[in-house]
Amino acid sequence: MAVFLFLAGCGERRLTALDPMGPQSQWIYDNMILSLYVMAIVIIVVFVLFFIVVVRFRHKEGDNEYPEQVHGSTKLEVAWTVIPLFLLAILAVPTVTGQFYLSNTGLEAQEAENEEEVDEEELDAESAEELGDDVMKITATGHQFWWQFDYDFGDDSFTAGNEVYVPVDTKVAFVLEAEDVMHSFWVPALAGKVDNIPGIENYMWLEASEPGVYKGKCAELCGPSHALMDFRLIALEQDEFDEWATAMQEEEEAPTESLANEGREIFEEQSCLQCHAVDGDGGAMSITCELWRSDNRELPRDDENLKAWIQDPQSLKQGNNMPAYPDLSDEELDALVAYLNQLEKLDPETKEGLERD
Repeated sequence: MAVFLFLAGCGERRLTALDPMGPQSQWIYDNMILSLYVMAIVIIVVFVLFFIVVVRFRHKEGDNEYPEQVHGSTKLEVAWTVIPLFLLAILAVPTVTGQFYLSNTGLEAQEAENEEEVDEEELDAESAEELGDDVMKITATGHQFWWQFDYDFGDDSFTAGNEVYVPVDTKVAFVLEAEDVMHSFWVPALAGKVDNIPGIENYMWLEASEPGVYKGKCAELCGPSHALMDFRLIALEQDEFDEWATAMQEEEEAPTESLANEGREIFEEQSCLQCHAVDGDGGAMSITCELWRSDNRELPRDDENLKAWIQDPQSLKQGNNMPAYPDLSDEELDALVAYLNQLEKLDPETKEGLERD
């Protein structure tokens, strides 16, 4: 059994909090290790005392004398009261101070500053110092079974689906919402999980210390395809992020290739725009998902899997809201896939180079 337990940890490094890549996840990791050390000391001391008592005071042959009975010991009672309190204090102090650190998104300070509700001196000093006027806010909305990310840049706002892009070494505040049932936003390498609750806004922040692609997941059972409700957080250098954000805000250009242009016509004829956005602004319905960035999360995002998804999405993700298109011909599918591929805003080679080992 121990061997199988060991082998269970030998898979891909996909979802782990033991490889922190940001200040928040580093704080969580450090406190987890601190708790491990404290508990290890307690266990070692208890077991050492236990074995000493078992060996030293075990019954010996011929030892018929009844041992002296001791009722109450002030020294012992003080010891086993003070020592646990001391150990609890070691864990409690960083835990309590850390809660303020983890909850400090900086959004309240920025809103107060923007609305001139309070003087600058009255703002939360830590929030103002860390974030100033440059709080980046992203609204992450959970749907069954995909993620919607709304970027708020004032007048320049746009929407992305299932992939959230952030600049490196920048504290990013997330507003967490849910469209249908409860979900939970979790990027183990960068932060702890926070719930997305329908009708309620939750808040969190995270920061990526290095460029890369970080695996994210819904951490709350939300339906039959909950296990497939993954997303990717892609951290870019600031200049690369600015280029991506600019491209997301631009109007869609007509495809240059004839096959992709044919795919665009099919995309419009099949009323795909009712649910899917093509320029970051969303479609006609409230449920918008950007298909070309929606990666199946379990299958490689290649042409064949995209075709399989279009023809029968339920076979790949049970319970999703996308209708099937089994009557599309191979030529129409080829054209659709060509159109979807040319909509990608980030160069595929750049994205592949960001994948973490």
